[in-house]
Amino acid sequence: MKKILFVINTLGYGGAERAMLNLFDILDPEKYEISLFVLTGQGELSHELPEYVHLLNQNYKDVSVHTKEGRKLLMRSVLRVGIGKGLFLRRAPYLLKNFRNMRRNGKILPDKLCWCLLADGAPIIRKEYDLAVAYLEGGATYYVAEHVKAKKKAAFVHIDYGQAGYGRELDQDCYRKIDWIFTVSDEVKDHFLEVYPEYKQKVSVFHNLVNQERIRRMADEESGFEDDFQGYRILTVGRLNHQKRYDIAIRAMALLKEKSKVPVRWYVLGEGNLRTSLEQQIRDAGLEKEFILLGVKENPFPYYKNCDFYVHATGFEGKSIAIQEAQTLGKPILATDCSGNREQMTNGVDGCMCQLTPEAVSKQLLWMIEHPEECRCYGEEARKKVLYHTKGLNQFLALID
Repeated sequence: MKKILFVINTLGYGGAERAMLNLFDILDPEKYEISLFVLTGQGELSHELPEYVHLLNQNYKDVSVHTKEGRKLLMRSVLRVGIGKGLFLRRAPYLLKNFRNMRRNGKILPDKLCWCLLADGAPIIRKEYDLAVAYLEGGATYYVAEHVKAKKKAAFVHIDYGQAGYGRELDQDCYRKIDWIFTVSDEVKDHFLEVYPEYKQKVSVFHNLVNQERIRRMADEESGFEDDFQGYRILTVGRLNHQKRYDIAIRAMALLKEKSKVPVRWYVLGEGNLRTSLEQQIRDAGLEKEFILLGVKENPFPYYKNCDFYVHATGFEGKSIAIQEAQTLGKPILATDCSGNREQMTNGVDGCMCQLTPEAVSKQLLWMIEHPEECRCYGEEARKKVLYHTKGLNQFLALID
């Protein structure tokens, strides 16, 4: 039986985590012994792991890194390895150099700096594997490259690499020790190769696996929205972080409230470190009843099913699982015209695309409200999307078999 180790940064309600669980579902437990190591040792999706996946973390915490409690746990982990294991001192040149680079670029990303500490300070797994898979960029990839013994090593890239803040000095050329690199879309591949053109011969696309049957089944299990609102419901699903640009969405909702002749509410499923800031922005805009942060829901699919429009107004993407879930349930989608999004939709065929400004988003939403028949057709076309691809899967399995 072939032994596979997966390493991921966290195991919360995120697109990459969902895609990894979908991959687990189709790996035959009679052929593969599958283990999982979560670098931060926390995340609320652990209860959805198949019983044949061995979670290697000894003191795993079933709590999201995006909650207040989860952030405290994560900070303790960073301090434990930074101070307790002396990594702040040993890694000082690396930390200072990359901090200066970030400041020079006008974007300080503390989480990117911490991945190196967490990877170096994590427990070492002594077992040798046939394949070790870093399922996220950053910490998981650093750990697999430097601290795992395996006959073959693979890494997944889910985002616009440079736009997300990664680069050569931060990575310390970890990909040199990776045998194969999978990107989740063609655009993600292109952006990755802008940073690492020398690895062109060992990069290919592995589209996220989407279990459409499961999504449709779970969408019928609950009712979703619990309020008695009678009007148009807009839904966005994603972590409350800067990439998702909820500040734009809030301002767009304020404009839409002024111009729409019918009542509209915008709901967000997700959690993150920007919650407090976003709540203040919502209050400042007077949108307490119109822009609602619902937090994380264990089953988000009834909310997709019962919304009128799905909106994905992001600054950049890799390949959005949320868009694919909305397509599966036949929802009219509005997405901003950025890397990742434009590869998943065709403007005017299965959804609408616009620029990332409050004015453009509100204007397009108003058009969608006023053109229900066109939006119905968009939803029907979205539902027809073939979202299951096997090319990447076959290449992945070939690394082992």
